[in-house]
Amino acid sequence: MLEISANGRTWLLTGPTSGYALHLTDGDELLHLHWGPRIALADAEALAVSPLPEYRPFESPLDGREEYPVEGGPRFVRPALSVRTDERRGTEWGFERYDIDGDELRLRFLDGGLRITLHYRMRDDVVERWVTLDNEGPALELLRADSATWTLPDRDEWRLSQLHGRWGAESRLVRSPLTYGEKVLGSRRGHTGHQHLPWVALDTDATEETGEVYGCALGWSGSWRIAVAQLPDARVQITGGAGHDDSGLLRLGPGESFTTPVFAGLWSGGGFGAASRAWHAYQRAYVIPDADQDRPVLFNSWEATEFDISEEQQSVLARRAAAIGVELFVVDDGWFGARTSDRAGLGDWVPNPDRFPSGLKPLAEYVHELGMQFGIWVEPEMVNPDSELYRAHPSWIQYEAGRKRTEFRDQLVLNLAREDVQEYLWERLDGLLSSAPIDYVKWDFNRCFTDAGWPGESYPQRLWVDHVRALYGLLDRLRAAHPGVAFESCSGGGGRIDLGVLGRTDQVWTSDNTDPLDRLAVQHGFSQVHPARAMAAWVTDSPNAMLNHRASSLRFRFVSAMAGVLGVGGDLARWSEEELAEAREWVALYKEIRPVVQHGDLYRLRPPNGGLSAVQYVRGGDAVVLAWLQAQRFGEPVPALRLRALDPTASYECLETGETHRGAVMLHHGLKTGLCGDLDATVIRLRRI
Repeated sequence: MLEISANGRTWLLTGPTSGYALHLTDGDELLHLHWGPRIALADAEALAVSPLPEYRPFESPLDGREEYPVEGGPRFVRPALSVRTDERRGTEWGFERYDIDGDELRLRFLDGGLRITLHYRMRDDVVERWVTLDNEGPALELLRADSATWTLPDRDEWRLSQLHGRWGAESRLVRSPLTYGEKVLGSRRGHTGHQHLPWVALDTDATEETGEVYGCALGWSGSWRIAVAQLPDARVQITGGAGHDDSGLLRLGPGESFTTPVFAGLWSGGGFGAASRAWHAYQRAYVIPDADQDRPVLFNSWEATEFDISEEQQSVLARRAAAIGVELFVVDDGWFGARTSDRAGLGDWVPNPDRFPSGLKPLAEYVHELGMQFGIWVEPEMVNPDSELYRAHPSWIQYEAGRKRTEFRDQLVLNLAREDVQEYLWERLDGLLSSAPIDYVKWDFNRCFTDAGWPGESYPQRLWVDHVRALYGLLDRLRAAHPGVAFESCSGGGGRIDLGVLGRTDQVWTSDNTDPLDRLAVQHGFSQVHPARAMAAWVTDSPNAMLNHRASSLRFRFVSAMAGVLGVGGDLARWSEEELAEAREWVALYKEIRPVVQHGDLYRLRPPNGGLSAVQYVRGGDAVVLAWLQAQRFGEPVPALRLRALDPTASYECLETGETHRGAVMLHHGLKTGLCGDLDATVIRLRRI
């Protein structure tokens, strides 16, 4: 709901539990009024008449109070907008008008020939903010154009939550006191990055179930920056957007425009758990395509075969996958060009004639006959120097003239900002998806930007932004032309996970680390902001060959992966008949609980802190609990689990034991570890009766 004061200078956006208010002064200063619990318009108007603090030497009364601070004038905080022309730098804007388009508020400002529009939209309790910059004057340079600045209320001892990591160890949650100065998170790598997810949360004393939590998440899949600043007067502001540095974002010529990505904000009064559930519901309702549909159980061939693949071999794996109940069979790397290793073939998106003599169509049709969908792996933004594409178009890559090229993984980054590169990829990928009944594409991105140059281009810095805009355009175009095809975002694991790419893909690959114990911490962090419906998780072979060679039971591996979108990535050709039979039972169980896991509300019962860890999903009258015992000391009993969000007046049947429980349930689940510290895990289902 959007309400406007009678004088048209105070605006209040209201969601189910929260409100957001801002006010334009008579001097055209746009001030933040309120973000938190719901308030009435009269309350917002009362806040609007509160005077700014008195002048203090060396301080600005605007700092920490403006809704979108620009560079220039009496300001010292980090500017959200920094503009340079041939004559001057900075912004001195004046208010033009506001517009309402459905549930969207648009505040329009003008500085010379630059029109600046601030956009606001409340979706449930999530406030979406973004900015449009239209240049109607001479050419100018955007040094920085952030999507939003968020202002928090006056509180003591703020605490910052963030998700950090690296390849193989993504999305790990850390909380720390916020001190005076700035904490800057971001990526200089050209993609979202494994090191930080573009999300932060702030609280003072919140728990999983109680307290106020303020969170912000950026929808951008390239380099980004979020700065959290505690100002000298103890106020806190969060500013974020595309690009990491202020050395130049884009040049706008006459008639050109730039729209920033969405920077979404959420207030919750019910602790971290309620905040996460609100983020999940928002993404399922407004961000993720076709989020109401169940994601199928998949098999991916990579860990079984790596580059040594053939049509016959894939057919054998497909039969085994179908026999255990897999619904989507995915051929990973190695099906195209001269791709017998990671040193050749990227860019040549044509089936290898020795491995697939008649193309992918016969295998895809055979997979369909087995009752499964068919998928493939691609990495369109990359090219190997040893490829037909590079030999034909060596200038299509990012490079600096006269400098040595960096060839991580023996590959280079295509300059997707070039229109000829975009058209080439469209033709190849559209042709590929038209050549066979392909239902699914795993879209990978396996190296960072390093030599981000563009010889001959007058403003080469634009490739950082235009690469991402071209990626989005290509995905949008492919989805429109092939509406039955689902897409997964992958970047060497969790290197490209954000609201921007989730708006164009059906799920994301969470981490290349498939060790089921490590995954509990990764999935715990991921769940702080993103839903299980988007989180791909695989069961692979034991001992885990990727990172740590840890051995784990098939039971533990399956229950760990069942916390998201279940996949199988082990070498089924080597699994015993007993293992295949057990896997079939786990897959069948997952299909029963899938609607609750993928579409239900998540409750984190116990974090993965080395002992008992558990999560609960609730949808309607059904509840599912996944629990893992990581260690047990001195014979101590495993603690009971107190379940959440069940009707205290109803009875629930435990489908595993046949027992009937009333109201708030305490579960004693019989998890145990052996003398050698074997891991244990369980699935518990409850149904209201």
